[in-house]
Amino acid sequence: MKAAVWHGIKDLRIEEVSIPEISSGQVKVKVEWAGICGSDLGAYSYGLSLEAHPITGQKPPHTLGHEFSGTIVEVADNVTSLQVGQRVAIEPLIYCRECDACTRGYYNQCSQVGFVGLHRDGGFAEFVLVDEHMVHVLPENVSFEEGALIEPTAVSFYAVKESKLKAGNSVAIFGAGPIGLLTLLSAKAAGASKIIAVDLSEERLEKARDLGATTILNGANENLVEEIMELTNGGVDVAYECAGAQATITNAVASVKQGGQVMVLATFAKPVSIELGQLMFKASDITSRLAYRHVFPEVIDMISTGKLVVNPVITKKINLEDIVAEGFEQLIHDKKQAKILVRCI
Repeated sequence: MKAAVWHGIKDLRIEEVSIPEISSGQVKVKVEWAGICGSDLGAYSYGLSLEAHPITGQKPPHTLGHEFSGTIVEVADNVTSLQVGQRVAIEPLIYCRECDACTRGYYNQCSQVGFVGLHRDGGFAEFVLVDEHMVHVLPENVSFEEGALIEPTAVSFYAVKESKLKAGNSVAIFGAGPIGLLTLLSAKAAGASKIIAVDLSEERLEKARDLGATTILNGANENLVEEIMELTNGGVDVAYECAGAQATITNAVASVKQGGQVMVLATFAKPVSIELGQLMFKASDITSRLAYRHVFPEVIDMISTGKLVVNPVITKKINLEDIVAEGFEQLIHDKKQAKILVRCI
C-alpha cells in the first residue's frame, strides 16, 4: 500500500509499504480522508523524537497523520463492539491506562501520552491499525470529510467547553488557522454573542467572517488591544490563543476584562513570557488544555445535528501522492489555506 512516511526534517516520502497485519484488540481501517494538522507541519518542519515511544515501542521512520476517517475492513477476534463495514472516525490518543491521570479518566494528561501518526504509524496511508477504544462510529449523515475533521474539532470544542465562556459572553480568538476557525464555530455554538477574530492573513480573516466572526482585526494593527477594549467595553470575557506566538499570547492577556480568562490551545515552538502583573491587576486567569477527553461522541452528535457546521473550514482536497507539494508546502507558504484534506484510497 502507499503511505506518507516521515524520515526526517523536510523528508516526507510516498512509499510502498506492507499492509499492516492485525493484532489482538485492534481494528484495521481503510482510510478515506485525512487532514494535515499543525502538529504534522511541526514534524515535517522541525522533526520528531528519534527515540522509541514508551508505549508503542515505535520510532521513526513512520507514517504521519492523526486526523482521519474511513471504513473498518477487519477486526481482531477479541474485538466485540465493532464490525466490518462500519464508517468510523479515530480518536488517536495513545495512553498507558495505568498512571494517576489515566485511572482518573484524564487520559489526555497521561504521563506518556502520544498520538497515532506521531508515535506510531498513522492515517496518511491506505490502511491503518488502531485500538478498539479509539474508534467512533459515524452516523450515516456525517460524511467521511466531516469525519476527518472530528479530531481537530474536538481540540477546539474541548477547550471552549473547559473555558469560562457563558452564553452572551464576548470572545477574542487569536489565530484564524484551522484550530482558530473551529474554536470560533465552537464558541458560536456555545452562545458567544461577540466574536473577534485576529490574524495576520486577510484571507483567513475573511474566512472567519464567513463562519460567524462579528469583528475581524489584523494582528499587525498597533492599536489592536485598544480596539478590542473599545469594542467590548473593557475587554473580552475569554481570549483563545490559537496561534502559538509571543505577540498573540501578549495581546490575549492584555485583551481580557477584569475577571476574564485566557485559554491557550496552541503549542509553542519556544518559551514565551507572560505579563503576570496584568493578570494579577485584573484578577484574570490563564489556563490551557491538551487535546481532548470524553468529547468525541458529543462532537459527532453536534456535527450530525447541524449544530457545528465544519465543512467550510476545508479549503483544499488533494491526493496522497501530492501530499508534500500540494499539502505540506502549500500550508507553509500559502496562508489563505486552512484545512487541507488528503484522499488516501
